[in-house]
Amino acid sequence: MPLILQSLAPLSFPDLDALRTVADAPGLALRSETVAAADSSAPLTPALREALDEFCGPRAIDWAVVPEGRKLSDFRLVAMDMDSTLITIECIDEIADFCGLKAEVSAITEAAMRGEITDFNESLRRRVALLKGLDASVLQRVYEDRLRLSPGAERMLQAVQALGMKTLLVSGGFVHFTDRLKPRLKLDFTHANTLEIVGGKLTGQVVGEIVNADVKARTVREVCEQIGARPEQAIVMGDGSNDLKMMALAGLSVAFRAKPVVRAQASVAFNHVGLDGLLALFPY
Repeated sequence: MPLILQSLAPLSFPDLDALRTVADAPGLALRSETVAAADSSAPLTPALREALDEFCGPRAIDWAVVPEGRKLSDFRLVAMDMDSTLITIECIDEIADFCGLKAEVSAITEAAMRGEITDFNESLRRRVALLKGLDASVLQRVYEDRLRLSPGAERMLQAVQALGMKTLLVSGGFVHFTDRLKPRLKLDFTHANTLEIVGGKLTGQVVGEIVNADVKARTVREVCEQIGARPEQAIVMGDGSNDLKMMALAGLSVAFRAKPVVRAQASVAFNHVGLDGLLALFPY
């Protein structure tokens, strides 16, 4: 199976020499200063995964072992989580900052994303309740002043869209942000939670069905059906435990700057490179 190495800094020849031995990949060679590939490597056993992590992690190298013969154009859908995946922030934490409760809300968010709080619905309700009474104009301020796309997001999206792939943003966050990102990034589908607003103020409630792990997975399945694709023709990107069920459906799952529980279960982990690291995994 092909082995792909990526880094933000130029890859060194001594590191490549060492990795040829670690991964039994004698053909490992540079594609560019920051990307190297081998047509074949040893089978990806738990021992090899651990060895690659131990060598590559301290050197800020991302590695991936990908299916032989696959092309990016074999896939039909790229589905992404929003907070801390497509964008760099957790929107609810930044909203809470405007009422002086960022630390309290962030602690709940982190525990939920690590999988320590198993009831996502309850964790979201707890966090949203703390926002009661906040002026709704804060949502626009967070979007304009604090929301930033993750590195490589636009380049990755432009490339997959040029191949005719559909894009889905499915989030346990809020439609106020997904609705603005949809036209900005030319996304095909979005699905997220709705904060209740009455009289220009947040009520501390979520309207309708909460987008939890099951709903995310269901949304990926439904979008695949809508576009005439199989779930294994989807690439799914996420960072938290709420993403694991939809990632499990995918033909390729990408853990992006993710929690350990997600990295352990994903096909590929990008801990250092941007979202456009996806483009280096396959010829396209």
